[in-house]
Amino acid sequence: MPFLTVGTENGASVEIYYEDHGQGRPVVLLQGYPLDGAAWEPQTIPLLDAGYRVITLDRRGFGRSSRVAARFGYDELSDDVHALIQHLGLSDVTLVGFSMGTAEVARYIGRHGTGAIRSAVMLAPFGPGLLAGDDGIGFPESVFDGIQDAIRTDRHQYLENYFLQHYVAEQNLGTRVSAATLRANFAVGAAAGASAMLHCVTAWKEDFRDDLPAINVPLLVMQGTEDRNIPIDVGARRIPRYLPDATVVEIDGGPHGIGVTHPEIVNPALLDFLGK
Repeated sequence: MPFLTVGTENGASVEIYYEDHGQGRPVVLLQGYPLDGAAWEPQTIPLLDAGYRVITLDRRGFGRSSRVAARFGYDELSDDVHALIQHLGLSDVTLVGFSMGTAEVARYIGRHGTGAIRSAVMLAPFGPGLLAGDDGIGFPESVFDGIQDAIRTDRHQYLENYFLQHYVAEQNLGTRVSAATLRANFAVGAAAGASAMLHCVTAWKEDFRDDLPAINVPLLVMQGTEDRNIPIDVGARRIPRYLPDATVVEIDGGPHGIGVTHPEIVNPALLDFLGK
C-alpha cells in the first residue's frame, strides 16, 4: 500500500502510510494513540463486507509512517488527514476517530470544514478538551507532565501499564480482550517514535471548544462507562453541550478500547449510523 508525502524534516520526506480498500462511500478511520491503522481491524472487515470504501492511515511517528522528531500538534495532524482526502479525491466522507483520533476529527472540521464530509463518528472522545478548564472538568497539567516523565523514564513499562488500563484488563482480560491482543498493541506502541509519543501528550492539552461548533454534519458518539483513560464525564457526556443534536451511545461497562472489547455494540451502531 502507498505512502503520501506531507512534508520534510532535515531534508528527508515525512511520509504517511495509508491503506485504501473496497468500493462505495468512503469511511476514513483515525486511530488512537499509540496504535496504527491496523488497530481498526474489528471494524474494517464489517465495513468492507457492508460495501464501504475503507481508508486507514498511520499518524506521523507511528506505524509505518515516518518517524519524526519535529514538534507537531493537531493542526499538523489534521492537515495530514486533509492532504490524504485531497490526494484520494474523496467526497461524501464519514470521518471516524477513536480516542486521540476524535480530536483530529474535531480539528479537521474546525480547520478545513465539512465540504468533503458527510458525517462524523467519535469513539471514546476527548470531548471539548482534556486539560481542566474553568469548570474543573478534565485533568490538571501535572497529569500530562507525569505521562511524559513516565515515557522518558521507561517507555516500555509505561506502554505495558497503558494498555492494561486501556482495556481495564482486570475485568476484561481473557473474556473481552486476549493477552495476545495486549502483546500486539504493545509491539506497535514500542515501535512508535519516542519523540512522537511525547509530542502527542503535549497535543492532548489542546482545546476544541472552538472546533466542535463547526461540526454541522450528523455526529455519532460512543464511549464506555468504565473508561479509565478518559472518564465519560470528561468525554462523551460533554459533547452535547456543544452539539445538542449529536447521538450519544453509552456502553455499559465498556473500557477505553471499546472497538476491541465491545464490537457487538460498536459495529451495529456504526453501520446503522452510516446507513442513514
